[in-house]
Amino acid sequence: MKKTLADINVKGKKVLVRVDYNAPLDANLKITNDKRIVAAIPTIEYLLKKDAAIILMSHLGRPKGKVVPEMSLKPVAARLGEVLGKPVKFVGGDCISAESKKAAADLKSGEILLLENLRFHPEEEGKNASGEKDKAAMNAFSKELASMGEVFVQDAFGTVHRSHASTAGIVKYVKDAAAGLLVEKELKFLGETLENPARPFLAILGGAKVSDKISVIENLLGKVDAIIIGGAMAYTFLKAQGVNAGISLVEDDKLDLALELLKKAKERKVDFLLPVDHVITNKVDFANKSVPSAAKVESTVDEAIHEGFMGVDIGSKSIEKFAEVIKFAKTIVWNGPLGIFEIDEFSKGTVAVAELVAEATDEGAISVVGGGDSVSAVKKAGVDKRISHISTGGGASLEFLEGKELPGLAALPDKK
Repeated sequence: MKKTLADINVKGKKVLVRVDYNAPLDANLKITNDKRIVAAIPTIEYLLKKDAAIILMSHLGRPKGKVVPEMSLKPVAARLGEVLGKPVKFVGGDCISAESKKAAADLKSGEILLLENLRFHPEEEGKNASGEKDKAAMNAFSKELASMGEVFVQDAFGTVHRSHASTAGIVKYVKDAAAGLLVEKELKFLGETLENPARPFLAILGGAKVSDKISVIENLLGKVDAIIIGGAMAYTFLKAQGVNAGISLVEDDKLDLALELLKKAKERKVDFLLPVDHVITNKVDFANKSVPSAAKVESTVDEAIHEGFMGVDIGSKSIEKFAEVIKFAKTIVWNGPLGIFEIDEFSKGTVAVAELVAEATDEGAISVVGGGDSVSAVKKAGVDKRISHISTGGGASLEFLEGKELPGLAALPDKK
């Protein structure tokens, strides 16, 4: 178990906090969604109560090691100040400039400073000015960041799967480090869910490609009692078993792998559920996320999809079949939608499953939803407040489910 805020003394100290303020901005550089800013508020408020001086660090967008004014964190500092109801200091240009370091040195207990975009420096991502991998350059940058504080707090779960200067490198150069409240919550739900789940333990996996979820499926096969597969990845499993998938998205080079995974599930006595019917269409406007007026939309009577049509959602029989398993589950992990849920006509299956997971949670099950699309799906269904935990890290939560070591977590010291 990693050290948390409760394990360290921050009173009167300068605390460097890695947050994930990669907020979306419109053409006028106005923040369109501040959920990531709000997510880190509990840790900031905790540190304020402990009389710490807080130095926040984040990236925004992908400036690729260059100063891109449109990706400045200045609008984030303003929005954070509004949310907190207190001023947030900000120094533009360069997060490790003499001006930034002076602002950090002058910072008093109870004050907050947000540094400029970390990714304006290529060293943040472990590269040098030429774009080549350079560990020495990353270490030097880590040391510069660390020089501004005494304690490091990791509260950006969305970045802990990256081995960057501000996630893993900095830990070597501070006096103490710990997980923030947001990361602690993620570890509690994701970690305890996988290590000691209440049973039956169910995984629901969707999305486009089997290749994106191979490691997740393989890791979960040794832990769960049942797996529900939906989304386009289901068609690869169905075609592997000789079921006609029409023109659905299928990874033909993964058919043997799909059969191997089905075999492993059978050997481990894991109930492996695939759709038994589908909503299908002959045309989709993926660019505009809409159904062309000339498109035909039908429902199949069984697993097979006829020629010229593609699967775009699970059908009513599949929803009924999945409901029987979801209803009795005591632990549920969900990653990936079960259809093209962004298009209303093809969102019924995903929304129905979201409602079923919420109902199971109401009855005492622990539910964990991770991945951007899955999070959007539970919000679209209006049940996000009824889910036990919605993970803030898309890639990080997926790699956690794969059983991978996450560098930003591995670098943190363990509890004594």
